[in-house]
Amino acid sequence: MEEVKSKKKVKKEKVMTFWDHLEELRWHILRSLIAVVIIAVVAFSNRVFIFDYVILGPSTSDFITNRMLCMAGQWLNIDALCIKDMKLQIINISMSGQFLTHMYISMVAGFILAFPYVLWETWRFIRPAMHENERKYSTGGVIISSFLFLLGVLFSYFLIVPLTVNFLGTYQVSERVLNQISLTSYISTVVSVTFAVGIAFELPILVFFLTKIGILTSSFMINKRKYMYVILLIVAAIITPPDVFSQILVVIPLIGLYELSIAVAKSVEKKNHEAID
Repeated sequence: MEEVKSKKKVKKEKVMTFWDHLEELRWHILRSLIAVVIIAVVAFSNRVFIFDYVILGPSTSDFITNRMLCMAGQWLNIDALCIKDMKLQIINISMSGQFLTHMYISMVAGFILAFPYVLWETWRFIRPAMHENERKYSTGGVIISSFLFLLGVLFSYFLIVPLTVNFLGTYQVSERVLNQISLTSYISTVVSVTFAVGIAFELPILVFFLTKIGILTSSFMINKRKYMYVILLIVAAIITPPDVFSQILVVIPLIGLYELSIAVAKSVEKKNHEAID
């Protein structure tokens, strides 16, 4: 029996050649692309919903976040929070602009919704090269990483994007200068802000691995905490209307994310010390 188990173990740990690895990688990439394309096709087929309700939604006063902010503004007596008439003119200045934008947004939707699966395929490719304890950590990491990315995307879309669109889209240096926002510019702002925050929410995962290999420490993050707070406040001030309430809405979750990362670093350091002892 032991001999059979030993043979199975040897078979599992058989060294793959360079070309074997390439073939394995090809299939992981192919499956990931298929998942992205399938979701992109579904998104492409639902043009009205994707654009009128999802992409252009944050630019209207009927958007759920804008309605809630308006209610909060009335309660707090802050008129700047209430968006009664956005007056945002979005225009297309390219012959193929709308069609290419339709395709681009469909692929973006495909990638965002398929991100957990793409991450899982990536993990499956690198898993054989990991030790048993590394596999244990990485399995949870895939789940948590997917959750944090999607959480960041939702946080950005429902809070940061509406505030950014409202502030930048209606800002005027003079009443003589009218805002006519190109479709490309609007889409670029929405997508870049959404992706940036989604990636920023991966900070605890990044901190976990950097602390695990000894590059980052919790003490370093604590020492730099005040500088990070200032940076986050500046970012919040740039992308939100000039009122304290909006800035607080944005900056508190980001500060919470940084504090969570410090807690993650401390936890990893504690486990590392216990393993050494």
